Amino acid sequence: MRTAPVGLNQDCIENILRCLRSQHTVNPGMTDGGFASLPSLSPSSLDFSIHILEQVSSTNETLWTLLAAGAPPGTVVIATRQTAGKGQRGRQWDSSPGGLYLSLALTPNLNARDALLLTLCSAWGLATTLRAYNIPVSLKWPNDLILEGYKLGGILTETKIHQGQITKAVVGVGINWSNPVPETGINLQTFLGDRPDPGITSLEMLAALTLWAVASGYQTFNEKGVGTLLPSYQNLMVGIGQPLAVEGSAGIVLGVSNTGELRVRLNRSPVPDPNCTFTSASTTEEIELMPGTINQGYPILRA
Repeated sequence: MRTAPVGLNQDCIENILRCLRSQHTVNPGMTDGGFASLPSLSPSSLDFSIHILEQVSSTNETLWTLLAAGAPPGTVVIATRQTAGKGQRGRQWDSSPGGLYLSLALTPNLNARDALLLTLCSAWGLATTLRAYNIPVSLKWPNDLILEGYKLGGILTETKIHQGQITKAVVGVGINWSNPVPETGINLQTFLGDRPDPGITSLEMLAALTLWAVASGYQTFNEKGVGTLLPSYQNLMVGIGQPLAVEGSAGIVLGVSNTGELRVRLNRSPVPDPNCTFTSASTTEEIELMPGTINQGYPILRA
């Protein structure tokens, strides 16, 4: 791995974080269009130790190496470019210069079955923070940031588990700033365009806000619990009430379970019986899906 060029200014990131701590500029509880309001939280309990590098294979992988060498929670790796960035289920994440590629270390001490909630609270923190800067981000379950129906960014959470408990976690975030994006993507500079007051004005500011947002989402989850987090997450979620198919059966997205799975109501048609002259009625059942079991695709319109 190589150290960062002068172009990404660590002092600038740390100065913005200090301002956020002192002024409480970001309010993750801001309401927008009826979204649930939550108290503004300052993630003051987490001290960030930032490592900025020019090029790495992946920021998650680099951060795990630092943790193995004794780095504390709150350690951050930011890279200008990743050569082997990845998303959910090992998918390649295009990580060309101009984007934000960041990983943050946490020590959550959660039950392993709640691992998915780390991704959900991070996504919620990011969406609500960006909305406070007039960037109307929505969430595609479980880990994607959606802007105007296109993918703005994503989250990859990795964990270490001991005796059924998550002892360490790395939350990786990729957000498109000025980097090239595929047809299904969008970057913030394109969205902000020539606005006289764009709100977020640099990659350093985006990095600071991302750290603040993930830490705020994590703190909200710890202090308020899943019962408070999930309704707010679902208010930001695209796809609720929309149809989808699961193994050939038609379904409707209902929301998210208390452990982060996607709740779907299925309408199962009976298997035809050639020896029976009567047709059985279809049945409905509610199921919970883990990530990777369906593909909702892009672009996406808010339900």
